[in-house]
Amino acid sequence: MADTSTKPEPRTTTWRMLATLAALALVVLAATGGLDQYGTTYTEASLKRALVAFGISRTLDGVISVAQATEISLEPGGVGVTLAPAEILDPVNDLVEQFSGLVLVAATSLGVQRVLLEVAAWWPVTVALGVLMAILVALWWRGEDAPRWFKSTLKLGLAVLFVVRFAVPCMAVASAAIYSLFLEPHYEQATEQLEVASGRLQTLNEATEESVPAATDGDPSLLERARRAYAAAGQALDIRQRLDSYTAAAAGIADHAVELTVVFVIETLLMPLAFLWLMSAVMRGLAARLLGSD
Repeated sequence: MADTSTKPEPRTTTWRMLATLAALALVVLAATGGLDQYGTTYTEASLKRALVAFGISRTLDGVISVAQATEISLEPGGVGVTLAPAEILDPVNDLVEQFSGLVLVAATSLGVQRVLLEVAAWWPVTVALGVLMAILVALWWRGEDAPRWFKSTLKLGLAVLFVVRFAVPCMAVASAAIYSLFLEPHYEQATEQLEVASGRLQTLNEATEESVPAATDGDPSLLERARRAYAAAGQALDIRQRLDSYTAAAAGIADHAVELTVVFVIETLLMPLAFLWLMSAVMRGLAARLLGSD
């Protein structure tokens, strides 16, 4: 009877070949740095978007502060009319300040991701990954069971290196895809509308400052008082229109600030947390499965 105890099964040999090719592909991917370059490009672009949004929020805050300091009182026909944008813009100003703080946190998160990409691309990490993968492939082909402590150490080392080397670059690639597919139109529309609202408020502030009635000395004549009453009535109507404009601008700022907040929360908070958790779980499972096989 022929001795087949040392002859590997065809299926096992095929699996070892495929697994070896997969390990080689991972090492080549880590060494060439293609994911790192793409992830860095996306992260830098995201950081620029966050800084643009932060600049818009600070401009809005300044324009709103000027509008809040504006107050004009008129008395057409003995009826007092006061333009007080502060009452309308106070809630929006609070929202803009909170939005500004959130965008700053988002920019900080992206800066941290940029540093982590540099850590992932550090050459000792790639070398260590290649060495451990070579040891793993050697264990596959020798077909001998290694000591338990050695397998546990190899499993832990591979899991850590997989996460360190690939988690952040892959997260950046996934985030770039999500942004391009779903978030980009919301970001562009929201930033454009916030810039428009900022310019509209600036125009309203300038028009309001120019409409402040000039003080006159002496006792005006009856004709002069009639002319002033007519002018004041027209200004009162203009004031009401401006109040409506302030209200519309405030509503637009609130809507688009919330929309932009959603974009940054998904891009810099939910996506990284979800992907890092998923990547960690997948890598641990993959390492355990590979090390549990011959």
